[in-house]
Amino acid sequence: MGPKRRVGILVFDGVTLLDVAGPSEVFTEASRFGADYEVLLYSADGQNVVSSTGMRFAVDAAAAEAGPLEIALVAGSDDFPAHPVSPELAGAARTLAGRARRTASICTGTFILAAAGLLDGRRATTHWHETKVLARAHPAIEVEPDAIYVQDGPIFSSAGITAGIDLALALVELDHGAALARDVARWLVVFLQRPGGQSQFSPSLRSTLPRTSPLRQLCDTIAADPAGDYSLPRLAAMANLSPRHLTRLFRDELKTTPAGHVKQIRFDTAKDLLDAGHSVTDTAPRAGFGETLRTVFIQNLGVSPLAYQQRFHSAIRN
Repeated sequence: MGPKRRVGILVFDGVTLLDVAGPSEVFTEASRFGADYEVLLYSADGQNVVSSTGMRFAVDAAAAEAGPLEIALVAGSDDFPAHPVSPELAGAARTLAGRARRTASICTGTFILAAAGLLDGRRATTHWHETKVLARAHPAIEVEPDAIYVQDGPIFSSAGITAGIDLALALVELDHGAALARDVARWLVVFLQRPGGQSQFSPSLRSTLPRTSPLRQLCDTIAADPAGDYSLPRLAAMANLSPRHLTRLFRDELKTTPAGHVKQIRFDTAKDLLDAGHSVTDTAPRAGFGETLRTVFIQNLGVSPLAYQQRFHSAIRN
């Protein structure tokens, strides 16, 4: 057997435990099924680190001491993006990336790669809660908010926490084929390719409350009865405004159209009803969708209403 494929994971104080443990387990199990990975942990200064849970990681070496790597993984932390990435940590990421054939980030580890300048001009993703922050802070990055993971050339990035497992399985599949990756996924009892995007895991995207009184009252009416008749002429008459003026208010204050706002409220309502245990048949008319509910869910989440409900309805059976 030739030299092992070395996977170097960059860790630091406060690193999310599962960001490190999940991919490590994937690569270790892959080696049981015939792969050839060796997982090594690196920190910026070579010192051991304490994870987000208080569990300690014994580090193999400083990033500067790393040899050639097949994959450099940068884990995330709840510290980002609330706190800036230190120059030392960004430098360590650049160092490992410079010695790796492929580089990847897990969850908010994307902010470390961004601080290191490794994502400029590339597509990337991160935890759904932080995608807008990433886009604002790093406009040179094309952020894909719904992706479980993104590949742009030799750089990979993944969504929140457990998406690091999805990403690691994808890397195993690239190296050793779908059959071996499938064996690993089955052993770990996870999807080889998770259905849908990460938006299915985020809470409903509640619209910002409008500032003006006519718009606020109108939005409250829509929220109270999502299945009502809300054509543009009808909404304009309810607000005692011209359709053109109403459309301008929605655009200026809510960054959407009247029809877009109604559709979002109906979608949020449908998710809430499904979360509460209502059937798809009952949910569709109550949310104002009728037969289009399935189409809307697949367009927005990549999964059907029933699949969404089965994934997130209570696991406790009465």
